[in-house]
Amino acid sequence: MNYLSTRGKAPQKRFSDILLGGLMEDGGLSLPATYPQVSDAELTAMRAMNYRELAFAILSKFADDIPADDLRDIVERTYTAEVYCNGRPDSDAAQITPLRKLDDTLFLQELSNGPTLAFKDMAMQLLGNLFEYVLAKRGETINILGATSGDTGSAAEYAMRGKQGVKVFMLSPHNAMSGFQRAQMYSLQDANIFNIAVRGMFDDAQDIVKAVSNDLVFKAKYKIGAVNSINWGRVVAQVIYYFKGYLAATASNDQQVSFAVPSGNFGNICAGHIARMMGLPIRRLILATNENDVLDEFFRTGAYVPRKTADVHVTSSPSMDISKASNFERFVFDLVGRDPNVVRELWKAVDTGGSFDLSATPYFPRMDEFGFVSGRSSHADRLATIRSVYKEHGLMIDTHTADGLKVALQHRERDVPTIVLETALPAKFEETIIEALGEKPWRPASMQDIESLPQRVEVMGIDAQAVKDYIVRNV
Repeated sequence: MNYLSTRGKAPQKRFSDILLGGLMEDGGLSLPATYPQVSDAELTAMRAMNYRELAFAILSKFADDIPADDLRDIVERTYTAEVYCNGRPDSDAAQITPLRKLDDTLFLQELSNGPTLAFKDMAMQLLGNLFEYVLAKRGETINILGATSGDTGSAAEYAMRGKQGVKVFMLSPHNAMSGFQRAQMYSLQDANIFNIAVRGMFDDAQDIVKAVSNDLVFKAKYKIGAVNSINWGRVVAQVIYYFKGYLAATASNDQQVSFAVPSGNFGNICAGHIARMMGLPIRRLILATNENDVLDEFFRTGAYVPRKTADVHVTSSPSMDISKASNFERFVFDLVGRDPNVVRELWKAVDTGGSFDLSATPYFPRMDEFGFVSGRSSHADRLATIRSVYKEHGLMIDTHTADGLKVALQHRERDVPTIVLETALPAKFEETIIEALGEKPWRPASMQDIESLPQRVEVMGIDAQAVKDYIVRNV
């Protein structure tokens, strides 16, 4: 399996090479040169597989430069009931990503049974083991540089803490995450974990990561890697649970399902797009945004207009407080017929603070081929959805999942099962749950008083050079 760049100016590479590299040398994102296909017979065989077996079957199609026995061992060590069982009440967590039925055709897929209570664990735990394996094989080290709007940071740090040959430098927006999210990251005292709070929004932190990664001399000298969803390993690991959800909700391969996905950086729903391109019978990919509705605007109008930092709303679903979705370039590459020349021109505008509009091009009418629909949710919608689900099902959901469910109900078709991807446990957003329901959400015993733990974080301005200097001092 070879991987190309969305911008067409970088040499093709194998899986292990792009795993460690993050952005391609031309600033583009990696994608398979062709999407592997899943046959009807393979899909039938997958119905009898547990999560580990399913993960191995899918990953084998993408990581064919890792010997099968080694890959199977990595998968077996990653997806265990011990890792994905946080003691959550009334959950069949041993299934790793179980479906919870709300009505005959509406489901939640639990993705938050990992160690940091967020769906990012589903990929990060695998990535940590893959990194350690590849680095050991090559006798190399890596310095991971990432940005988070909330859950990526803690998931990455918990997955990489104590890993041999790995240091993590994680940027986050200063005072723009929930107290629980900050505590999960900043309370870690591991010697290989470094937290940097940027005085700005997520987009500012992500721009710093891209600026550092695009300095190819610095990147090579200090062995800079990535764990954000710009890393292909993150996306392909998330493809697995789309297959798992589909198989759990259907009885035969001629059935279709729709997935509703709360979307900020477009990584989670991009994995659904990949699964659909592989042949998984997905009817619709329902994209949900919060008040930061750049992606909803694009799918409705064809105009992609990232907001300025001052215009990004701070919301009660903070992991989606994103204006420039890093993975969106992967989808647009497919939308424009995999023409890197078109992508380079579009992102020339985006990377310099501009926008683009595909509404009058031949590409926008192709949107229907890819099954995307979208919608927007507000704070009031969030509260109403949380209250409704608790009243009708006795179930607490987090703010992002509430956004996904609200938009799912706008677009659901009664004869097609709709699966809403749960993104986090409500404990991570306790303030809003209390506002909605008047009571605190459940949290694991190990995290009862996490906000009171000592925290270690470096606060910086929006300055890529300052971040580089900090890395140099600490590698």
